Amino acid sequence: MIRFQLLAEDGAARRGRLETPHGAFDTPVFMPVGTVGSVKALSPRDLTDLGARMILGNTYHLYLRPGHERVRRLGGLHRFISWGGSMLTDSGGFQVYSLQGTRREGAAPLVRIAEEGVTFRSHLDGSRHFFSPESTMRVQFDLGADVIMAFDECPPSKAERSYHEQSLARTQRWLVRCRDTWLEAEPPYGERPALFGIAQGGLFPDLRRRAIEEAAALDLPGYALGGYAVGEEPAEMWEGVSRHAPELPREKPRYLMGVGTPEDLLAGIGAGIDMFDCVLPTRTARNGLLFTTRGRLNVKNARFAEDEGPADPGCSCYTCRTFSRAYLRHIFRAGEILALHLNTVHNVHHYLRLMEGAREAIEQGRFEPFRRERLESYGRGLDG
Repeated sequence: MIRFQLLAEDGAARRGRLETPHGAFDTPVFMPVGTVGSVKALSPRDLTDLGARMILGNTYHLYLRPGHERVRRLGGLHRFISWGGSMLTDSGGFQVYSLQGTRREGAAPLVRIAEEGVTFRSHLDGSRHFFSPESTMRVQFDLGADVIMAFDECPPSKAERSYHEQSLARTQRWLVRCRDTWLEAEPPYGERPALFGIAQGGLFPDLRRRAIEEAAALDLPGYALGGYAVGEEPAEMWEGVSRHAPELPREKPRYLMGVGTPEDLLAGIGAGIDMFDCVLPTRTARNGLLFTTRGRLNVKNARFAEDEGPADPGCSCYTCRTFSRAYLRHIFRAGEILALHLNTVHNVHHYLRLMEGAREAIEQGRFEPFRRERLESYGRGLDG
């Protein structure tokens, strides 16, 4: 299981320590996303050297390929991917529901939602599959993560209130079924994973509060806010997170799922969030976009063709210590695989150092000045 200890508070911002069967680390923490058991362009050794202590695996993708039963036969996900740190798996709910937006006009629906669960077609080969609260718990048990997530529906934030009410009620019923299966199932690797509940509710404060209250009544090891960054404006998300993060149980870890930019992370920390994940730093790296202490840098820009400076003069990562903007631009435009690796090293380093700075600022009682300084620096621009 896990153990969470609150070490310091600065306003709503929190510094804590999370202990799992695969190690202990301080929060707030950012978890790089290893969708299919691999953080794209990085090895487990790279992640360790960068300071990552917890990564995320995707239940939907791992269920389809290589399959949870195979992973179990091979000793669990930690052993399979040679990762000695902590790990969280999501339930696959978000990926299943995202398929609803990929259906071709005139084609059969890719997803059918019912009280029993969700029938969906694989994005790989079109084969039919079924996820229920019970089956997603068993899949995650087989994968062997330290933290597993309840199965939920993630409606678009701008969906009608009536749909959010219907979806939320079903998600809350599914949460009880997840809890019951989690308590009854036999963990294959000895330690029982920690189950986190997810509070949905869109942009409706009363629905969010209802979800949080009902989830908190189950006394689970941790809780998450889901359903943000799915269609709303950033300001709407920040307002919602600031309102509802403090309503999650104080003594349990709080997780904001799938969010986001450095600015998003600072807003979440300021609201009292402890855990974050997002594909953004790795995805943008593969597209040539780097996050720096002075804002975003697009290595494809011609202005960097003869720039001998590092991507970010304020960064100490291997990429910035070793290579120039001119070289990064050259190898990216040449299609070299090394470009994807070096860009990803930098972006993940930037996110992890942002978390480190936030933890230190909370400890010193100066998180809001730290946040303002970071936002001002981001807004100053590369030439500021």
